[in-house]
Amino acid sequence: MSSLRYSFRCLRDFRATATGQTRSSVYIKTKATTTSSRSRRTFSTTTTRQEDGLDRLERAIKMSPAAAELQITYARPMPTSPSYFSRHVQFNDSFVLVQDLARKYARLPTVPPGQAERVAWKTKEQYRLAVGEAVKARDFSACIGLVKRLHQIHPDLMPEEVKEGIRPFKRAINVYLNTPKPIPIDKFGRSHGVGRRKSSVARAWLVEGTGEVLINGKTLNDAFGRVHDRESALWGLKTMERMDKYNVWALVEGGGTTGQAEALAMAIAKALAVHEPALKTPLRKAGCLTRDPRKVERKKAGHVKARKMPAWVKR
Repeated sequence: MSSLRYSFRCLRDFRATATGQTRSSVYIKTKATTTSSRSRRTFSTTTTRQEDGLDRLERAIKMSPAAAELQITYARPMPTSPSYFSRHVQFNDSFVLVQDLARKYARLPTVPPGQAERVAWKTKEQYRLAVGEAVKARDFSACIGLVKRLHQIHPDLMPEEVKEGIRPFKRAINVYLNTPKPIPIDKFGRSHGVGRRKSSVARAWLVEGTGEVLINGKTLNDAFGRVHDRESALWGLKTMERMDKYNVWALVEGGGTTGQAEALAMAIAKALAVHEPALKTPLRKAGCLTRDPRKVERKKAGHVKARKMPAWVKR
């Protein structure tokens, strides 16, 4: 009721202000006296206030018996999400929800990561395409870490709100059907492997033989002049002690000698794992099957190189 009275008062003042400029603020009052025939003039700076429709409506509401129950709701639209005015609405809502769930159910028992249900999580690029927002890598990494921590809660004790909270970060695929394609050995007894490093790509074919190596039709010494590159190219065969058991025929392209040598090492290791699957774990521990994602950092504008800045000169 008080808000209604205040609204009417504001409207009345606004109406008086709007119309007060057109009326004359000064009028002359003539006062006649019986004792004197001379008229006396006085000046006043206020106007006579006339009752308008708003005053009559306010008085009628005050006198009505249902005035106490009368409530006026504000018509201002409010956003449904507190992140409405932020850049990443959906991600911020999901991040806040995941943080609240992680804080609320932090004491529930968990299972080891190997015993949890297998789930394919969305990558940063996939999540950006799904929500249509340019989410930062740092924020997404922190959020997906909490999501994986919530996923380790015991399945029998996991609440429904946790399942709903981590659902936007799951990929809609059956992980048990996502099996790697087996690399066959052709009729000539050759296995094929592909390796990459920086901008270099290497394709290697491995067949049982006496240890001969041909790279782009050249011998190992002609293809790589540095000793370090020669050892890097055959690192998988050397660690597994298979230097004299297989012949290697490879094609490399792109990049420099270092990138080509490390790409060739990965290709030879993959082809060797096809011939002897038992060597896959030792080759992975030796670092031959792991793709090295490091690349040369690009030069930036205003920098001498990728990180180096020009020398500062006072004048």
